[in-house]
Amino acid sequence: PRPPERPAAARPGPSELMTDRRFEFRLERVRAMRERAEDEAKEQLARSMASRARWEQRVREAAAQLSQARDAQLGAARGKVSVGHMLAHQAYLERAEREQRAAELVLSRREAEVQACRAALQEAARSRQVLEKLKDRQAAAHRRELQRREAAHTDELALARHRRRRNVVA
Repeated sequence: PRPPERPAAARPGPSELMTDRRFEFRLERVRAMRERAEDEAKEQLARSMASRARWEQRVREAAAQLSQARDAQLGAARGKVSVGHMLAHQAYLERAEREQRAAELVLSRREAEVQACRAALQEAARSRQVLEKLKDRQAAAHRRELQRREAAHTDELALARHRRRRNVVA
């Protein structure tokens, strides 16, 4: 007994198989938005790191200024200097200490900002990667389905050829 032949309208034709070849990820816009969010997070992290680097430099400069102020005060204490000069050196030393503490405080804030930006970047990257993996899985499933359809179509063609040959021989 011959298997029933499918009507021509029910069989996928070559043009039908060709239109299904292109994979379209339905969440592409969302994936693109998450990719942009990740890029923005990278830029924010870069700005934050640059700001931290500037404040690290300011802390080094404040430390150098404080060291100079201490050296100047010691030099003034060893020499014969008036009380007014000593008070001026002491005021300068105290101001240098305040500036260094303030710079260190800002630096610690910038360091916290860098950490927050780094965490935001990791979250944005993870969010994008979830969609990338989904896209990859769906594309692989699409390829498998195409291969299955093409194999079925090739089998149909081979079966039809076989039937024609058998009808010609008979």
